[in-house]
This record gives sequence, C-alpha cells and structure tokens, in this order.
Amino acid sequence: MAVRRKPRLAVFKFSSCDGCQLSLLDCELELLAVADAVEIAYFLEATRREVKGPYDLTLVEGSITTPHDAQRIREVRRISKTLVTIGACATAGGIQALRNFVDVEDFIRAVYARPEFISTLATSTAIAAHVPVDFELRGCPINKAQLLELVNATLNGRKPIVPRHSQCVECKQKGTVCVMVAEGKACLGPVTQAGCGNLCPTCDRGCYGCFGPMETPQTAALARQLTELGLDGRDIKRLFQTYNADAEAFRKESELHG
Repeated sequence: MAVRRKPRLAVFKFSSCDGCQLSLLDCELELLAVADAVEIAYFLEATRREVKGPYDLTLVEGSITTPHDAQRIREVRRISKTLVTIGACATAGGIQALRNFVDVEDFIRAVYARPEFISTLATSTAIAAHVPVDFELRGCPINKAQLLELVNATLNGRKPIVPRHSQCVECKQKGTVCVMVAEGKACLGPVTQAGCGNLCPTCDRGCYGCFGPMETPQTAALARQLTELGLDGRDIKRLFQTYNADAEAFRKESELHG
C-alpha cells in the first residue's frame, strides 16, 4: 500500500525582525506535534534542510521593501498551494511602513555614506499588495495559539477560528478595568483586533494596536474621544502610525491628523 505523503510546510522571511517565526519555534512541545503532522520542507530559521516546492502550506513573514522582494514573493506564491501571511509586517507593512509617509530618499541620504548602492522601494507594503493571499494572521508578534489553530485548520480543510472582535471585548472577558475610561490613558483597544491576551491593559497601559484594525473599526469616534482626553492632532497621528501604520483604517485616520 502506498504511503501517504505528509503535507509540506514552508516558512519564508521577507523584511521583518523574525519575531513571528520565533513565535512558531516558541511553541516547543506543540511544535513536535506539528512536525509529526507535516513535513517541514523549508524553514531556514529552524533548519538548513531545504526541500524544493511545491508546498501545501506556506507561511510568509515580512513586508515587501525591495525590488528583489517583489520578484521573490511571486515565485513563493507560484509554488504554494495555500499562502498565509503572518504578523504585522506581512499583513500591513510593519513598523517599516512609516517610510510610506515620507520621502525614502531623504532617509537613504541621511543614513548611508554611498546611497547609490542601496536598492529599495519607496514603500513597505503587505504581501497581499503583490500576490493573492489565502489568509492573514495578525499580530506583532503573532499569537502562537492562533498560529497552531491556523496550521490545524489548514491541514483539516476548514477555516481558522480567529477572533475579529476588538481588544475591548478581551478586556471585559478578563475583568480588566478600562484604562481609557478609568485613567484617561490613550488606548487603541476599541479599534484593534483582539489576540494579544490582553497584555498592555493588564499592565495598566493603553493598547498600541499590535493586531491591527478590527473588522469594523470606528476610528473617527475613537479619535474624537482621544481629543477629549487632551491629545492633539500630532499625538493621534503618531498613535495610529505604529506597528500597523499602513493598515487601511489606521492609515486613513492618521492622515486626517497632525
């Protein structure tokens, strides 16, 4: 009887800090179960072994910031049955998308002694801006439990169960006092997708929007509330321009301020 081939898993990195790949490695014991269920064919963060595609499931971390990136992601898409982007860089351009609001040539001239040797794009953009993406897993970094759910769902032919509600719902579920209402602190929780485990509000800090916009973000209403708390236009702009600066809802709201 023919032996059934394990699904092939590949993990590719583009412009990023590697944090989301480390989230996969941080799964530890759960990673052993993943390794038993799939063939880890390409994952340079974990092994030098390379198995050529095609791949059944490809995870992509990082944004597109160079001409080489733009060419390479098209090849990755070509050899991937299912392509999933993981993390804020891959889904919204990442913190490096701050270049999208300025002239990147000014940065190059200020930083590099020989700017003529630098080959880069004027923008940092999500993978979905260049190729079709089957699913986006948010976060900076991603939630490892959500990552395991994603792999499980994909291998079993179902849609991943990932919350689309706001961080505020997560705060209420855990009984965390609202830092914006109780203490007047700026917080992106009302417009940010849940997923971090309620990290910052639990530590008496406002949400920084690491998981990007929720499904129906009311950013204008939040901006009005932030103004009532005493933030000026520049403060509001900077609040929206962080880890998910190029996410459409956050980008559009930030451009209205400052």
